[in-house]
Amino acid sequence: MSAITVTDQGTQISFTIDDVTRYHGPGFPGGVAHAFKVLERALPRLAEPGSVERRDIVVATAHTGPGVRDTFEMVTRAVTENRFTVDSALERNDRGATLERYVFELSYRDRKVRLEIREGFVTDEFIALARQAERTAEEEARLTYLKQEMADRLLAAPAEAVYDVVDG
Repeated sequence: MSAITVTDQGTQISFTIDDVTRYHGPGFPGGVAHAFKVLERALPRLAEPGSVERRDIVVATAHTGPGVRDTFEMVTRAVTENRFTVDSALERNDRGATLERYVFELSYRDRKVRLEIREGFVTDEFIALARQAERTAEEEARLTYLKQEMADRLLAAPAEAVYDVVDG
């Protein structure tokens, strides 16, 4: 099982997807998987693997989901230390409603990387149901299924196949 390794005051700490899922809970497995893939993709571009000091990582994203937020919090402590920002200005509206919010910018000391989701990992049906204000019991069950299906699809793919580095 893959793990994300960071340091905290020089001590290495590793987190698996199971660790983060236990922290977040079952509510938003897709968001957890997205943030996990973002960290897998971004951290090696910011410093040597396993050497990134977790409390020096700054995260900005257009994604508003709690699974994303909780994953970044557990691994980087960015939420409680005010280094995590949801910024709608990062949205890529030109990519359409399905992909527009899957944009992440991670900074570490003097380096920065911007990631955007590749097509095929988030479905139109998922976005439509997730953004629907009120859902029937059937729609809620379908959304729960789609969340897990997306998480499984993300976790089965290498991070390089899920997120493109667009600059940095």
